[in-house]
Amino acid sequence: MHQIEDIYCKYSLVIAFQQVILTESTMRTLWAGCVGLCFISLLTAVSGELRLASYYGDHMVLQKAPERAVIWGYGTNNTTVVVSLSGLSNRNTYRSTVRDSIWRVTLDPVKAGGPYNVSAVESGGSDGKIMITDVMFGDVWLCGGQSNMAFTVSQVNNSLAELALASKFPDVRIFQVALETSLVELTDLSGVSVPWSVPTAHLLGGGDFTHFSAVCWLFGRYLYQTLQYPIGLVESCWGGTPVEAWSSSRPLQKCGIPQTPKSHDDFKEDEPLLLAGPKENSVLWNAMIHPLLNMTITGAIWYQGENNGNYNRDKYSCTFPGMIDDWRMAFNKGSGGQTAADFPFGFVQLCTNKQSNVPDGFPEIRWHQTADFGYVPNERMKRTFMAVALDLHDAASPWGAIHPRFKQDVAYRLTLGARAVAYGEKGVSHQGPFPSSVHVNGTYLILTYDQNVFATPAKDTFEVCCSMEKVQCSSADIFWISAPMVPQDPSTVAVSLGGCAAEHVASLRYAWKDWPCGFKACPVYSADRVLPAPPFVLHRWP
Repeated sequence: MHQIEDIYCKYSLVIAFQQVILTESTMRTLWAGCVGLCFISLLTAVSGELRLASYYGDHMVLQKAPERAVIWGYGTNNTTVVVSLSGLSNRNTYRSTVRDSIWRVTLDPVKAGGPYNVSAVESGGSDGKIMITDVMFGDVWLCGGQSNMAFTVSQVNNSLAELALASKFPDVRIFQVALETSLVELTDLSGVSVPWSVPTAHLLGGGDFTHFSAVCWLFGRYLYQTLQYPIGLVESCWGGTPVEAWSSSRPLQKCGIPQTPKSHDDFKEDEPLLLAGPKENSVLWNAMIHPLLNMTITGAIWYQGENNGNYNRDKYSCTFPGMIDDWRMAFNKGSGGQTAADFPFGFVQLCTNKQSNVPDGFPEIRWHQTADFGYVPNERMKRTFMAVALDLHDAASPWGAIHPRFKQDVAYRLTLGARAVAYGEKGVSHQGPFPSSVHVNGTYLILTYDQNVFATPAKDTFEVCCSMEKVQCSSADIFWISAPMVPQDPSTVAVSLGGCAAEHVASLRYAWKDWPCGFKACPVYSADRVLPAPPFVLHRWP
């Protein structure tokens, strides 16, 4: 009973103060005066008060046509709830019988635009009526991950200018899930940090790592500038969390992850902010993702991986793609087939952490983020897109180098991927160069890329593994030596073998360090100098 009361009180506070973000001290004060009132409200709600689920409200964005949006809530068993949509088009009504205290309707497809009003009326029970206003139809994107996704607009480079733009994009709406954990899968959110809102500088510029996600907001804003219709952004992330916390038990079991996680001592990061979040398997899936499954969404973007640098690192090429597959299945099922079973999923390949380049697992995680292909989409990770970020480091960041401030570039690169992969826009370059062939020419390896490149000479960004014993080398082998590179033709570079006989070259790798190059100054970019080549490792013998 206390757990239900807690959930309902948090929800009541959020609804009562939709446009005010409460500080922790204010929340405590309100909580002290709310308990009695919340308990009375709780009794009403449990007895069947008509209400919407936690993530419906004024100013929200529902998924546009051709998909159909789902609306659901709570009521008195065996009564009928009539939902009406009114606005630009003719008034449409939908009926649902309340079963197990829940009603649910799926709207007809609605083209992008608005505003609309959504009302729900219950007959035969409480005879209640609720209405939400200023509802838009557009594309809904879910934004997940850890602290670099939680990094707010007020923390980015040139933040004042970015915040000043908030009011110019009233059709990019925001919603933020509260930080909650659960040992069981929840039906609804137990807390909301930012209810659906029209963006303001205040809402985008909350305290550090609070509200609102810079990568999420900028991604949505850039998309809006291309699409010119409403965008809904749902932030659900928590700093210092591994992928296992965001995954259901299904992919974890398939990847051989123990049901009981390792000790927190196994998280060896030296950044205090990375240690703030829960590490237990599935606790964030249960509380912060599973409740959203009924929502129809266009896709998701993701910025996470730092906390797996020294935690189940070698499993990440299984757990991360497995999580994507599982989310797709679950959102498709939860929305009654309205969210695509292969909805587009974008992610940020890890940036940097330590200039000393001591082994910290970052190069391996970057590789595993692509299911060990080096690029996406690929046959294992279809309909995915990736923003390479290893050239966007920030040694002067007040929040540590692991939290770079240059989120505009990250979001822009993600947007290019979304335009190409999610929206099928032709002629959009969204992938950095990747080798299509390698051959030996005397004392050089000649790399041919899959596109024309802008290349500059490099002394040690390329490396070869020189060994008479190895048929292929691992990251930890001692046989890696620097291999200077010089550009050749528009799509080729020549990598010196540096005294290693060609027959002894077991492997070749690029940018295989935590901090491999200067700011926007890696050796290989797309011909327009916008997209860096991703890191790779190639073996002579598969």
